[in-house]
Amino acid sequence: MINKISDSVAESLSKIQDGSTVLIGGFGTAGIPSVLIDGLIAQGARGLTVVNNNAGNGDTGLAALLKTGAVRKIICSFPRQVDSYVFDELYRSGKIELEVVPQGNLAERMRAAGAGIGAFFCPTAYGTELAAGKETREINGRHYVLEYPIYGDVALIKAEQGDRWGNLTYRKSARNFGPVMAAAAKYTVATVHEIVELGTLDPEAVVTPGIYVNQVIKIDRVATQAVGIKQAA
Repeated sequence: MINKISDSVAESLSKIQDGSTVLIGGFGTAGIPSVLIDGLIAQGARGLTVVNNNAGNGDTGLAALLKTGAVRKIICSFPRQVDSYVFDELYRSGKIELEVVPQGNLAERMRAAGAGIGAFFCPTAYGTELAAGKETREINGRHYVLEYPIYGDVALIKAEQGDRWGNLTYRKSARNFGPVMAAAAKYTVATVHEIVELGTLDPEAVVTPGIYVNQVIKIDRVATQAVGIKQAA
């Protein structure tokens, strides 16, 4: 019987090795798999390459992971914001490598990995420093840059509902990069707020099919900064 439900974050993350490329969902403070990030910190893998939309907020979540020194390189589209001081300090002191990727390219490079696409041409970033050293080509009178897929050893994502087969649905903007990351990674762990009986989820509403998911962990719903569930009056 296929049953991907796990009661242990530690056990689910035990396979992550030093030097892994870890895809971590989240957009601003929406859809961040904070429980899994905390679990990764406790697990202790080092020399990681992390792929995320940004470079962390404040002292929690991704920023807390960066603060441990476990991340060798971060690939993201938006590294600097008002509360990205952990990343700023690491980058300015030469303790972390940064690869900036335009947001659409970031999503498409992971989607390409999941779809088995070897590379693709994209017009974004042509003529900028982000295209330096990359192959370019003119197609139908427009200039394009050759981009390669981003593959993950592990994806850590946050969903809304899941079943024992690993099928997932998401809540609004918490969906963000989760689906493409799950498809792009060799091993995917997802947290959910509700585990439902097999067959309960409408197949037409399943965003991430269970074939892309290895472990599902139920967590409590906690309000996030600026977004998420509103506190009761």
